[in-house]
Amino acid sequence: MRTVASIVALTGLCACQMSAPLQQSAEVAARGQAKMVVNTVVESKMPGLNAAPVTDCIIDNASMNEIFTIAKATVTGIDNGTVSTVMDVAKRPATVTCIAKNKLGLN
Repeated sequence: MRTVASIVALTGLCACQMSAPLQQSAEVAARGQAKMVVNTVVESKMPGLNAAPVTDCIIDNASMNEIFTIAKATVTGIDNGTVSTVMDVAKRPATVTCIAKNKLGLN
């Protein structure tokens, strides 16, 4: 977990100086960590829904800054700010549309 936190911190502080492959690797790692956090929040705040497709929609509609913020919770723990960020992204029209399509099995 510390490695991911280090990558997230490095990316946030030095993104302008990173090579494209390194930055892309950090973004992929952060998205993976953020998915775990979002999945936990979705299971808690949206009981009865299949969390995996909802999580994917939230991750796909979050900015990279939001992804990094959410991913930090794998190290620091999920707090009210984390939940608020996840729920804010979940309420966006594009996210709601994605969730509706996935729930109905449409593409």
